Order: sequence, then structure tokens, then C-alpha cells
Amino acid sequence: MYEQVTDPIGSSLGWSALVAALPLLALFTLLGVVRVRAWLAALTGLALALAVAVAAYGMPAGQAVNAAAEGAAFGLFPAMWIVVNAIWIYQMTVTSGHFDVLRRAFARVSDDRRVQGIIIAFSFGALLEALAGFGTPVAICSVMLIAIGLSPLKAATVALIANTAPVAYGAVGLPVITLARVTGLPMDDLSAMTGRQVPLLAVFVPLVLLVVLDGRRGLREAWPAALVCGVTFAAVQYLMANYGPLELTDVAAALVSAAAVLLLMRVWRPAAGPSDGAVDDPADPADGAAGSEAADGSGGAPVPVTPDGREGAAPSGTGTAVRAPEAPQPADTRTEMLRAFAPYIVIIALFSVVSIPAVAEALGRTTVFFDWPGLHVTSPDGEPLGLVQFKLDWLVGGGTVLLLAGVITAATLRVRPRQALAAYGRTLHQLRTAAVTVTAVLALAYVMNASGQTGTMGAFLADTGGLFPVLSPLLGWFGTAVTGSDTSSNSLFGALQVSAAEGAGHSPVLTAAANTSGGVLGKMISPQNLAIGASAVGLAGREGELFRRVLAATAVFVPFMCLLVYLQSTPLLSWMVP
Repeated sequence: MYEQVTDPIGSSLGWSALVAALPLLALFTLLGVVRVRAWLAALTGLALALAVAVAAYGMPAGQAVNAAAEGAAFGLFPAMWIVVNAIWIYQMTVTSGHFDVLRRAFARVSDDRRVQGIIIAFSFGALLEALAGFGTPVAICSVMLIAIGLSPLKAATVALIANTAPVAYGAVGLPVITLARVTGLPMDDLSAMTGRQVPLLAVFVPLVLLVVLDGRRGLREAWPAALVCGVTFAAVQYLMANYGPLELTDVAAALVSAAAVLLLMRVWRPAAGPSDGAVDDPADPADGAAGSEAADGSGGAPVPVTPDGREGAAPSGTGTAVRAPEAPQPADTRTEMLRAFAPYIVIIALFSVVSIPAVAEALGRTTVFFDWPGLHVTSPDGEPLGLVQFKLDWLVGGGTVLLLAGVITAATLRVRPRQALAAYGRTLHQLRTAAVTVTAVLALAYVMNASGQTGTMGAFLADTGGLFPVLSPLLGWFGTAVTGSDTSSNSLFGALQVSAAEGAGHSPVLTAAANTSGGVLGKMISPQNLAIGASAVGLAGREGELFRRVLAATAVFVPFMCLLVYLQSTPLLSWMVP
């Protein structure tokens, strides 16, 4: 039996936290500064985590390896199981030709790609996050953004940044539900408090997406669409989190925000013409290189498109995508358009059915729980850790639901069994490096959690007294950045947030909710989500470029959330705390 210790380095919490942070510092430095491939950076971080666990924390080597094995298993199932089946569905839409039909359908919603990008990445992505989570919105929305003419690198960047505000209530409210379980606080209070923090982010995220899509010009010309989308999403998210069933918070917000933008398009349109919206900057070599790399079709990459939405690569010698006169679009029948949207309709329908309490309970009976072999760990207080128990939800899991959706999609799109299997093979080949990255990062996270490294860093931040509310969202941000899951972050730090708040005289509901709210901002920089986004658009190995692109967004939003939580801990905004 291994009992965790909080301050193994000279009985100093500060020095212990510094040593515990070494694997993460190495991971993000290699990824964002040295520009090492994500899978190699993740394996290096894992090796350091194992070394710190054994040498500094005194964890038996065998148990450290077993913890890594459990994390790797979780990375394969459910994380990669979800992503593989989501990308497989996309591959079949390419095979059947309905990917082009989908692209033309979005062009008819609005002739401005910035508006299309907001609807796809923010509203539709929020719906996927609400129903599935675990990287599904990034995987699916990235390729849909390529369908409207964005370069692969920009498409993945937009999808990652958009996947923020919906995360708190993703997977039918699982992060908040988990937070209530680990803290013992009323779930209604935690949902309401989170609903008084995250919606403020939702107002601004679509505006930031405009800047990413088309710079200051995009913000100047298309801000009404972004504002309508963000405000309606935030309003519905707030109302549902405080007064409705929290499981449907993001579902309702996503649908209402998309409907609001569609209604706006009937009475208003951006100042720029259709040829000016969301054009990749020819001066940006990253966009040009991304488009050129995607064009060679390597690694099962998506069908290349130029910024005007046509298939094909950039002219030789330019290195960037160049606009050409738009060709007349073929008229698609209503039946073909319905088939193009059928995969996503099926996904939404299946996840909605699985979310019904009676169905979820029936399917949940097939879930298997077992203690991970050879892993025996207790907390510093001698209490057994829940992380040693592995959950195998093979039937009710999101990946299995997506697999069934893929089978239905193949029949709906008339994809032959041999073609469907070939598409699955291409998907596995495309995601091979992403699988290594995801499993290595989650193995690292499990080693840090089991050895006590994560707890040491959390305790160090919690030992700040009156300043703790400022740092409280950082704990959630850090946990999600490491694990790629707001639910996992709440499992790690939820109880710690409560105990630190009670010791410092702050509201435990406030700081516990801040863990969830801060966590939504860590998802865009988590290595596994970066790997999923890069692989989805055929840019495996260029995760470092994605990391640098989304880093600015998280650097802006995190201080905003820290300031908001701090003000909510003072008389100025304390009226917002339930």
C-alpha cells in the first residue's frame, strides 16, 4: 500500500510543488517553445512524471507503472474510442460525396464564412459538447469548418477556442454532477453558481472567433452576428443552470443561439460581400502551409479546399491559398441535403435517447467497475483513492453511441460495407500519432494524481489564504489542461477547493464552481485535445502550432475569470453567490 505525501522535498510545500510541476513544465515547454512533436513531448513528460513519483515521492516503481497503464487505458477508452468513431463518420461523408453537399448547405445559410464559422464552431459545437464531450466537438467541427473553406490550421484553432463555454455543462452536465458528488455540496447551488460565471465568457467567445477568422475587419463587419449568438447562448445557459434541468443547459443554449443567428440573417447581413468573409491571410505562412499540407492527401487528411470553398490546392509556387472566381454551385435536392445532415441528426438523436434517465439506467447496468490490478494507493489521510477503480462503460459510452451512429450513417448515405471498412482503416491510420499523445498525457496525469504530485501543487495554491479566490479558477484550468476533462479536474480538485475556502473564510460553493469555470479554459490547450484537433484536419505533428495559436485566447480569458471570482468573493459581487 502506497500512502501519498504532500511535502516530500525537505518537508517544504513550496519546493515539493516546484519539483511536482517539472513534468508539466517540460511538456508545455517542449510543445510550445521547442516545438517538439506532441507525442514525443507527451512521452518525455510521462518519463519525468515517473521519475519524480519514484525518486522524489517514494512511490514503488511497479505502482507508478500501473498508474501509467491505467491512464493509458483511459486514453484509449473512452477518449480515443470516441474520436475514432467521430472521424470515421466524417470519412464516410467524404466517400459518399455528401461532404460537398454539406458545404454548399452552409453556404446557403449565410454567404459570409465568418457567420458560418460561428454557427458551426460555437452553436453546433456546443450541442455536440452537451451530448458527447471528450473531444467530439473539436473533431467534428474542425472538418466541418474546412467544408466552408477555412484552412486546416485555422479550422482546428477556431474549433478549439469555441469549445470553452459549453464545457461546464458538457456530456449532459457531468462536470457539475461530478463536482457535487466529490464535494457534498448541493448540486443546484453549484449549477447556479457556475451559471453565474461561465455565461459571461459565452458573450465574448464568438467575438474572439471573429478576430481569429478575419482579424479586426471581421470584428468590425460581423459583430452583430457574434453578439447575438453569444448573448442568447449566455442568457439561456444562465436560465437553465439556475432554473431548469442542468442536463439540458447546453442543449437549449446551443439550439436557441443558432436559431437567433438564423433569424438575424433574414434582416441583416455583414457589410462585406461573400468573397470577403473569413479569408485566410495570404501573409500568414501558417495558413498557407496548412492548406498546402492538407492538399497532398497524406495521413487521411480532409479534402483540401481553397478559401473560396472549392476543392483543390494552392497554385504551385505561391505557398498560400489564392482566391479564384467561384464556380456555379450545383443544385442539391432536399433529399441529398437531408442525407448530408443525417449523420449529425443521428448523433444528436442517439445521444438524446441515451440521456433519458430510464434508458441511461438500463444501459448503465452493463458498465463494469474493477480495481486496477497492482495499484494500491491511499490519500495522506489514509483514505483509499477513487482513481484506482476503472470504469468500463462499453455500451453506454459515447464512442459506442458514435459507432452505432456510423453504422446508421453508412446505410443512410448508401456507403457499401467495404467502403465503410476502408474508411475506418484510414481513420485509424490518421489518428495513430494522436492516440500515442492522448494515452501518454493521460498516463502522465494518472501518475501525477496517484503519486501525490497533483495534490502537492493544489495544496500549494490553496495555501494562499485571502488570495485563494483569485487562484481558485487556476486550479480548474490546470486540472483540465492536464487531463483534457473538466470532469476529471473537478474530481481532482473539487474537495480541495472546498476545504481551502472553508479555511480561508470564503464560500465553498463559489470556489468549487470556480474550479469548473476555470476548467473550461484549460481544455483548448490540453495536449490531447490539441492532438485530436490536429489529427482531425490532417496536421498530425503540428500540435505545437495549434498550441501557440490558442494560447493567446486562454491568456486573455483566464485573468478575466480570476478577477470575476475574486469580485464575487467581495461585497461588490457577493450577491451573485447562492
